[in-house]
Formats: sequence, structure tokens, C-alpha cells
Amino acid sequence: MIKITLPDGSVREYASGVTPMDVAKSISEGLARNVISASFNGTTVETVTELTTDGTLTLYTWNDQDGKKAFWHSTSHVMAQALEELYPGIKLTIGPAIEKGFYYDVDFGDHKITDADFKKIEDRVLEIAREKHDFKMRSVTKAEALALYKDNEFKTELIENLEDGTITFCDHSTFTDLCRGGHIPNTGIIKAVKILSVAGAYWRGNEKNKQLTRVYGISFPKQKDLTDYLELLEEAKRRDHRKLGKELELFHFSQRVGQGLPLWLPKGAALRDRLEQFLKKAQKKAGYEQVVTPHIGQKELYVTSGHYAKYGADSFQPIHTPAEGEEFLLKPMNCPHHCEIFNARPWSYKDLPKRYAEFGTVYRYEQSGELHGLTRVRGFTQDDAHIFCTPDQLDAEFKNVIDLVLYVFGSLGFENFTAQVSVRDLDNPEKYIGSVENWEKAEQAIINAAKDKGLNYVIESGEAAFYGPKLDFMVKDALGRSWQLGTIQVDYNLPERFDLTYKGADNELHRPVMIHRAPFGSMERFIAILLEHTGGNFPLWLMPEQAIILSLSEKYENYAKKVSDLLENHEIRALIDNRNETIGKKIREAETKKIPFMLIVGEEEEKNGTISVRKHGQEGKGNITITIDEFAALVNEEIGKSLKSFEV
Repeated sequence: MIKITLPDGSVREYASGVTPMDVAKSISEGLARNVISASFNGTTVETVTELTTDGTLTLYTWNDQDGKKAFWHSTSHVMAQALEELYPGIKLTIGPAIEKGFYYDVDFGDHKITDADFKKIEDRVLEIAREKHDFKMRSVTKAEALALYKDNEFKTELIENLEDGTITFCDHSTFTDLCRGGHIPNTGIIKAVKILSVAGAYWRGNEKNKQLTRVYGISFPKQKDLTDYLELLEEAKRRDHRKLGKELELFHFSQRVGQGLPLWLPKGAALRDRLEQFLKKAQKKAGYEQVVTPHIGQKELYVTSGHYAKYGADSFQPIHTPAEGEEFLLKPMNCPHHCEIFNARPWSYKDLPKRYAEFGTVYRYEQSGELHGLTRVRGFTQDDAHIFCTPDQLDAEFKNVIDLVLYVFGSLGFENFTAQVSVRDLDNPEKYIGSVENWEKAEQAIINAAKDKGLNYVIESGEAAFYGPKLDFMVKDALGRSWQLGTIQVDYNLPERFDLTYKGADNELHRPVMIHRAPFGSMERFIAILLEHTGGNFPLWLMPEQAIILSLSEKYENYAKKVSDLLENHEIRALIDNRNETIGKKIREAETKKIPFMLIVGEEEEKNGTISVRKHGQEGKGNITITIDEFAALVNEEIGKSLKSFEV
């Protein structure tokens, strides 16, 4: 008999050789019908894998991300079979599950694949799925594996890097693929599939290698799930920040300036400035001091910090000056500069903590194929700050930063989020700098703070920065997509590398602890995500224009100007539209620009000193006629609902 521990902590005894599906059936038939994948002692297994030792078993359904991962990975096998049948002679490489769906990288040889081919691929995938083929894993020798793939240099390369005795194949129907495992019980569970797109992809992500065709797809256990997903995709297209940024005249990219280097237009610059002032006001209350650092630094600065060793190959290359041997780098991070600011004078423990904040622009050479609007750029501005404190102050300072991040999220409508404690990958210690002792202290400090603040958090191994663990905030937007926004990091290592010290109460020199934090992350990425989350309907306090005054005719230009001046006195941002156009056209254009309030003025309004107010997106609900003071009170009340005062 073996003991199986379930996620709720309960322990059940079974005969050796029991499978995850057997365990599911012993719990309930309903669970067994829904189980599609499992893990045992943290390792993904098949639902028919025989368990022969004591261990912890987790059963996954479609509602679990790991269940979806198995479902999509399995579908990639079925799609690969369909592609081999439809395009004889192709060479398959790898086909993993991704966050939403799956892909398979394929060398199509002389075959061409276009959007017109998607339907026949989908039809063949569903035909195979309906045949309800079981997925079966089997072990093979290295020689057997190489023999099967003797004509496929891509699979051969993968196999040559594997050890004999660790190689497995997965079979279903007439199809076999090199695979580590993690499948649904059979193909019949796949009820709906969509080929989403094709794109170029270099083998193993190296542009020196052959370019393959990456076929993206997604699948579901119900047709309705696919229908809902496709509707969500259409809504995502409507909310695409690149589209909205152009329509709202916020930013622009120029090939002459360079890829990944956004130009902020007047409305976008004003939007950025309001976000900066919003955070600066809160930071001032929290005791931060603003600093400014250069856009470049000597190469040696980043060698000292460790950034050059970790990122140098992927950064902009050094700038050589006329002086022999002198090299500068475009700034990839603000933290080394802030360390040097701290180093500018001696400190006592009585002076700490020191909190330096900067909206600092940094530069990283992202590959051109990875650039995407504002979410992946080569030059971006971080709402960066670094706190230098004593070890005793670390817990309180870290929690204060959590409060600041939650204030930012609350004021901008991000209510659905999970905190992720990002720690080291213990199997790859070479990826990190610093002592194990300091890493353990830093990781525990973050976990304790997350617990004490009552955050809904998960621990993710291998997601730490090279110099320290961090608390990342994973936010879900209005479309249910997850984004990493806001980060707080504990760092014992840079203070050592830069020899940062303060004099303690014992009159001895001590090393401060450093906290890195950025509630927005970067201004560019944050604005992109905010655009897509709100569909361009920003919180009222942030809108570039809060109101537009629409005159019924040119006769009321003077009154429109008077209304504008009075609104300015109330600090309400308003435009005037005095064009000789119909009021209907003016309203439609104001709706497109997502201006929150349309203020219509004509004879009655001028005579009574009022405005007729129409709210964006409320077509058919009618206008209300009120005074300008009443409108100002309405605006301020709405702003007050979303923009709370930050309390330290």
C-alpha cells in the first residue's frame, strides 16, 4: 500500500500501481469525468501513470491553469498530426502550450501556409479528436529516437542533448512525437479548435538559425468557450493600445527616430505628466526625495553593479569617446546611479531610511521581433525609487511600499490582482549574485510582509531578479488578461557591491538593505495596459479633456468661451467646438474621442446661464440642464470616488 496526500492535506491509502484517474474515481465519479491532468510530487504525470511510492497528488480540471496547459499541449500533438497529413514531408520541431493556447514550430519546406489553409487544418484536427485516441507515453532508447528522426535535424539536435534512459515518446492514433509528457486522457475531450495565426520564428530563438513557421492555435472542451474567446479577441482588437493611442493622439512611432522609441504627443505628454504628479504627491507624503541622474554612465558602473555581466550582450553597445579606453553605456537601470547618490556622503543610522525617487529613462536593446507598441520598447521611463534602510526598518518600509502600490491600483481601477513572490531557482544558483544567507533573509522578509498585509499571494521559483527576490503584482484587466504591474524588490547585494555603509548605534560601520520599487513599472507599459483596460475611458481625473463645449451655432461662441473660462476656474479641462457643423456630428466625434462630458450651449443655456450636459456612452438617456457650479460639483464628486487621498 502507498499513501497519497491530496491538496487539502488528507491522506488516503491505495494499492501500489494506482493511477491518478483511479484516485479521482475513488473520490467521486463527477471529479473523474472532469480530471484531465495531474502532478505527483510536483512533477507532471499522465492520468494513467502508475504511482508506486508515497507522495502528494494534485488533480487538474479545465478550470486549473495546469489543466489548460495539458489540454493545449495535447492539442498541439493533434495539430502536428494534421499538418503532417496535409503537408507531406514537413519537419516538426517543438509544440508547447503557452498562456493562451499553443503553437508548433514547423519547417514547411516547399509548402506554403496562409490564412486560407486554417479551416482545413481545424477540420482535420476535429476529425482526429472525434476518434477518441488515447495519449500513451513510452520510453525509448537514444538510438531508437535518433533512428526515428534521422531525417529531422531539429528533433535530432534535441535528442542529442538528452541522456539515454530519459527519452520518452507520446503516441496517439498513427502519430508519434518526442515528448516529456503532460497530456489529457484522450483526443475526444477536444471539442473546438481555432488556428489563430502563423508567424516566422527562428529555431531555438536564435536569428542565426533557420527560420521556421510558427502555427498558433487554441482549443476548448466546449464550442461555446471558443465562441466566447473569439468575441474577447475582437474586443481586444478594439481596445488595442496602438489603435487607441493613434485615435486619441497620445503617442507616435517614427522609423527615422528608431524602432521601439516612442514619441509622446501633447495629449500623451499631458497624460504622463498627470500620472507623474499623482505619484509624486503620494511619494512626497511618504517621505521620498526626488533625484535626477544622467541617461548614460561609465561602463565600469554597470560592471560593478553586475548589470553588464547579466545584460551587456543584450544592451545597446558601449559608446566610445575620443579619450582612449573610455566607454559609456546608455543607462539600463537607475539603481547603480542611486547607489552612487547614497555614497556621496557618510550616513548615521539616525539618518535612515533614505528614499530616493526618480522618473528615470532607461534603454535596453530588445530584438526587433519582440517590440510591441508601448508594451515592449527600447527606451522607457521607470517610476523608480530606492530605499536605503537598516535591517530593522526593512519590514515596515516594505509594507509601506505595498500600501503605495495598492493606492495606485485603487485610484486607477485595477481591482483584480494577485501578488507573486518571485524567488530564486535553487537548481540554477549561477544565475544570481550574493550569498545564500542574504537570499534566504530577503525571501523570508517578502513572504512575511505579504502575509502580514493579507495579500493573496503565490510563490514562483526562478522569477527573481539576479540581485534579489521581489514581490510582483499580477493584475487582471477588464478582458481577464494577466499583466505584471508594479514590483518591490529586496536587495542585500548591490549595497555590498557598491560598499554602501552607515554608522550604527555601536559606532561601527554597517551595510544598509536596499529596496527597489516601481508601482507603475514603466510609464510606457503602464499607459498601454491602462488604455486597454479602460478602452481609452480613463478615470475622470486622468482624462486629457474632461469636457467639450458644443455650441449649437456660431451665435453662441462668446457664451461657449465664457463657460470655458468658468470651468478653468474650477480646474476642469475643457475644449470648445465652435465649428459650423451639426450638433449630431459634433456629438459623434466627441464620443469617438471618449471625452467624458459634452456640454451643449444654445439660446436657452445662454439666457439662463446654464449648460446642457450629456455623458459619454449614455446615448438615449437624455441630457440634464444645470449651472456651471453644479457641473463642477458633479465632476469633483466623481473624481473623489476614484481618487482617494493617500494616507501614510
